[in-house]
Amino acid sequence: MTEKNATEYDSPWKEIIEQFFEDFMIFFFPKVHEEIDWTVKPEFLEQELQKVMRDAVTKTRRVDKLVKVWLTNGHEILLYIHIEVQSQRDSRFEERMFIYHYRLYDRYGPQVTSLAILGDDVEVWRPRSFHYETLGSELSFCFSMVKLLDYQDKLAELENSRNPFAMIVKVHLKALETQKSPQERLKWKKTLFEALCEKQDYSEAEMWGLCAFLDWVFTLPNELTLQFDDFVKDYEEAKKMRYVTTWERRWLKEGVELGILQKSRENITDILELRFQQVPKTLAEKLQSFDDTSWLSKLLKKAVLVGSLEEFEQLIEKSA
Repeated sequence: MTEKNATEYDSPWKEIIEQFFEDFMIFFFPKVHEEIDWTVKPEFLEQELQKVMRDAVTKTRRVDKLVKVWLTNGHEILLYIHIEVQSQRDSRFEERMFIYHYRLYDRYGPQVTSLAILGDDVEVWRPRSFHYETLGSELSFCFSMVKLLDYQDKLAELENSRNPFAMIVKVHLKALETQKSPQERLKWKKTLFEALCEKQDYSEAEMWGLCAFLDWVFTLPNELTLQFDDFVKDYEEAKKMRYVTTWERRWLKEGVELGILQKSRENITDILELRFQQVPKTLAEKLQSFDDTSWLSKLLKKAVLVGSLEEFEQLIEKSA
């Protein structure tokens, strides 16, 4: 997988973990989930993680999340979540996991747990620990790891799961499988879109998040993108339903890729108006005060995924 291909999976995984964090933990790390007190809202420490990692001696970090949670015993703990998406074995992966862990340990102490998700397509590559020994000094570091390929033989089981990550894993695996066959990828994108829209278990907010994930991961050449857009339009008209329209998807990608301040602000407002009919003047004015392109890109994606206008306004208030 090339660097460009790998980044196709980066942003969608970052967003979907944050949107469905408890579901993520239930699906991939159920034993850890049981130890967490879910009555206390988890805190995503994006800025803190950047400070710790900014001078790390690594080049291929894909998806990293640092989350503060509280345990049922009343203690707080930091969960460091790393997702690697690549198509060849990385001999330094275990070392990099150790580097990330000890940097967090150096800053926060022993209350750090490292979790890894491997989204590559190399069956035999299954790193779980790092070890070295020199002149009587010895160190061993182990971390929890989940291999997405292991779900390849469980697709029927995933069909019956209510957890959003059952669909996310299926989408990811099919995207990997079809990355060298655009026509096959288009066929599966249509199939998965239909399956997603017809599943009755998801809320509207979950549907938006899952549709956005599907669209981000299943990238297509321009000509096939237009074919998929026409398919979505016809499908939504026939079913009298609307989850993610062609223009909303294009606004999302255009704003993130171009990083143009005013365009991003306009796109955020347009998406909010399309979803919630009216955007308060005070909210629109606050958006005009933001001049951080990376934060506007994040808000743009949040505008597509949030469940209500009130939830989006809370995000604005926190960052104001």
